[in-house]
Amino acid sequence: MDTFIQQIINGLVLGSMYALVALGYTMVYGIINLINFAHGEVLMVGALTSWTVVTLLAGVGLPGWLLLLISLIAAIVVCAALNYSIEKIAYRPLRNAPRLAPLITAMGMSLLLQTLAMIIWKPNYKSFPTLLPNEVYDVGGAVITFTQIVILVTTVIVLGGLMWLVNKTKLGRAMRATAENPKVAALMGVRPDMVISATFIIGAALAALAGVMWASNYGSVQHTMGFLPGLKAFTAAVFGGIGNLPGAMVGGVLLGLIESLGAGYIGVLTGGVLGSHYQDIFAFIVLILVLTLRPQGLLGERVADRA
Repeated sequence: MDTFIQQIINGLVLGSMYALVALGYTMVYGIINLINFAHGEVLMVGALTSWTVVTLLAGVGLPGWLLLLISLIAAIVVCAALNYSIEKIAYRPLRNAPRLAPLITAMGMSLLLQTLAMIIWKPNYKSFPTLLPNEVYDVGGAVITFTQIVILVTTVIVLGGLMWLVNKTKLGRAMRATAENPKVAALMGVRPDMVISATFIIGAALAALAGVMWASNYGSVQHTMGFLPGLKAFTAAVFGGIGNLPGAMVGGVLLGLIESLGAGYIGVLTGGVLGSHYQDIFAFIVLILVLTLRPQGLLGERVADRA
């Protein structure tokens, strides 16, 4: 039982990070019908930026939590500027082009960002220091670290704040109007270009937060670290219902649980034939099943077809 609880805890932590990145995919897709495959690389840039700031300020004598907060703010600023530039330079000129063009551009941007990160930060793995207290707490025979508790609590707060932003603020109404019909929204005084840029910036902030969480939880960063989390977060967005914010949250958490439980029990279920290093297959099995059996995702598609 304690092993099962441990897998649940690990799955919730993993799923919360997937959910943050999946929300970025969902927000962008819901407004401009674009799958931003470079979003995982934004997570990577956020993690590496945080590592850089932590390394530079390591000898200043700041408390660990303050150092982590400063590095998080720096990561958010860098990622927001990066995603804003990507949207303006790479995606905006192709907004009215056939859908294949921006999709290929997004894939190319992903590879470009990986290459630039490899040049800037070098290809070797870098150790991310533990900046929060090392306390470990017992939960039904399993353990949860203080860092994991912070990740879970922060995710809940951020997700709640995002839902408030989208549903209760002027910017949120502008986002929903632009997603429904950008031409009609423009006639009503909404500036679609501004709304789309704001959406990319918010998505970048979520990805940067997820990147810092990932680095803090797993203790290492590297220029290719965003590829698989980005791809799995896209799977989570499709799983929950791409274009649907609650669906992205649910899909991210469920995918994290599925992957964690699969990694914990795959060896037992297969008689030792497959080990836990095969855990990545579960995300893509889920993607295949969802696209085959329920293409609209668990919570369906909320974005209406444009006229």
